[in-house]
Amino acid sequence: MQSIHFADNISSLRKKKKITQEELAEFVGVTKASVSKRETGQSLPDVVLLPQLAAYFDVTIDELLGYEPWLSKEQIQKIYHELATEFATEEFENVMDKSRKLVKKYYSCYEFLSQIVCLWLNHYMLPGGTRSIDILEEAEILCDHILTNCKDIRLCSDMVALKASVQLQMGKTAEVIEALEEMCDPSRLENQNVGILINAYLKAGEVERANRYTQISMYNYLISLTGYATQHIAIHQDNLALCEETFRRIQKVAEAYELEKINFNVMALLYYEMAIIYSRYEKKTEAIELLKKFIYLTDAFLQGEEVPMHGDDYFDALEEWFDKLALGQNAPRNKKIIYDSMMSVFDTHSFYVLEEEAEYQKLKEFARKRGGCL
Repeated sequence: MQSIHFADNISSLRKKKKITQEELAEFVGVTKASVSKRETGQSLPDVVLLPQLAAYFDVTIDELLGYEPWLSKEQIQKIYHELATEFATEEFENVMDKSRKLVKKYYSCYEFLSQIVCLWLNHYMLPGGTRSIDILEEAEILCDHILTNCKDIRLCSDMVALKASVQLQMGKTAEVIEALEEMCDPSRLENQNVGILINAYLKAGEVERANRYTQISMYNYLISLTGYATQHIAIHQDNLALCEETFRRIQKVAEAYELEKINFNVMALLYYEMAIIYSRYEKKTEAIELLKKFIYLTDAFLQGEEVPMHGDDYFDALEEWFDKLALGQNAPRNKKIIYDSMMSVFDTHSFYVLEEEAEYQKLKEFARKRGGCL
């Protein structure tokens, strides 16, 4: 949103209409000196005159004032990443206050507000304790504001899922189930929409658009499949054989599509979860090998310049789609925070059986040293 530019606008509109300051003053019912002061920025008009002036020049009041309540996608990305960097480097409460002021400033720019919810959801854990819960509650209230006032069906649909993510962190599982259970019903016909759209593109001879949608859908389903497999392993942690079989199968898929290269995060989480399982059953060698994969994969991203999501020679039609995402292809959180999350692995009780292992200690030391390179 730009600053108010009433002075420039009123002068420009008057000249465009080819009238003098005296003529405008006579129409509004003020003195010529009053019009002159407003055009030079020395004063602003009474609020009651704004509708009259806007009607006279055939513009909206926002246009008259030069007020723009909406941010562009590029502006949203810039603000998000600036705040994410500040969360990693500056006093937490100062950055929170800054983000709250931006919320008030752009209170009707719902796309921006949705990204603020993402920002808070990605950083709420930093202060810890009840303060973290307070931030989640703020995020939930912001979600409700968007859902109540936004007319964009697509964004509202996304906000239902985002609000559910916030509530899940707050332990409101009943609310999450109520919000998502029907929406996620696999039997709903809307789950077939993409396939129908692709067929329509083909019948219309729009092969490139059909190709783009098939690639996007395949990519999304691959990422979802890997994520679901990770959850399946966590659900069945008491059944080592099933966990190993799930891991074996999803590894085959991941290797075939080279998922480590095009989405490091989903594979890192898979390795981490399976490492926990192996540690639980004291299969130390296997646990350490998967922890190595988790650490090295995350470190490769942290030390490099590569974005976390991208295509390759096979998925060669994804870039335009990535660019359309609210935050583009960039990481949702600052690299320092991702590193801190990686290091928290060594503080978890899940790997206590590995503490006496030399390879585990070497891995911990490697991670610490690499953090100094960020």
